[in-house]
Amino acid sequence: MKTIITGAEGQLGWELQRTAPEGWQIIALSRAELDITDSAAVASVFERYRPDLVINTAAYTAVDKAEKEKDKAHRVNVDGAAHIARSAEKSSARLIHLSTDFVFDGTKSQPYLPGEKPNPVSVYGMSKLLGEQSVMAETARKALILRTGWVYSSHGSNFVKTMLRLMTERENISVVADQVGTPTWARGIAEAIYQFASNPDIHGIYHWTDAGVGSWYDFAEAIQEEGHQLGILPNPIPIIPVRTEDYPTAARRPPYSVLDKTATWEILGYTAPHWRKSLQLMLKEFKANNK
Repeated sequence: MKTIITGAEGQLGWELQRTAPEGWQIIALSRAELDITDSAAVASVFERYRPDLVINTAAYTAVDKAEKEKDKAHRVNVDGAAHIARSAEKSSARLIHLSTDFVFDGTKSQPYLPGEKPNPVSVYGMSKLLGEQSVMAETARKALILRTGWVYSSHGSNFVKTMLRLMTERENISVVADQVGTPTWARGIAEAIYQFASNPDIHGIYHWTDAGVGSWYDFAEAIQEEGHQLGILPNPIPIIPVRTEDYPTAARRPPYSVLDKTATWEILGYTAPHWRKSLQLMLKEFKANNK
């Protein structure tokens, strides 16, 4: 299957390249190779490659900067998504578009179902929601939108790698303890995407993360424990739990952004591993890559 991956330099784009099914023709395009905000460039790429499938992982993800760069976030997450969807529809290519848990406000205390009404509380979240709507409008609701969150990988910048660095540089660190979600290894998302891709009849909105829940504080504690056991971190340091109000940021975050994956797991026929098991595997890979 001829597949275009946008945002190829990102965490998920990188994992998608590494986990591609044997025999698939992968055209992985970085932002430098394809600016999705340029409609003519997008159309040209589709005319050149004529893909069977496009996986759009390209996005503006700087959550706090988006509060001041609303237009830039909109151009990438809304206009860019629309350009991809329009070209996919014109060329009869299937589209799998990545979205986020930040489309919800986080005021619930139960996992969010795919069909629940979104209510983003940040510019980033709103731009991703509008991007979802543009994708569905341009493809006559034939696209597959996959929401996820708290993504990390051994590639690129993310919370895990930031924590590993800070835990070697500081005597203690403070981490928010009242925001709850599910840490998710990008490898698992990539594998789920290819499972979805193997069934052309699936469309609509679905959720994918690893299993389980935790706060950013829980996540940091797990990173330190696993990192120390693997010899990545020399000595544990105190991790201080703090409230969101004690750690102000430009953008609001959902206090509870756990996604309900039941429908996804039923369709794919398997359940994601608990996030801590995925973290162990990722850290082993990180250690092997940084010897």
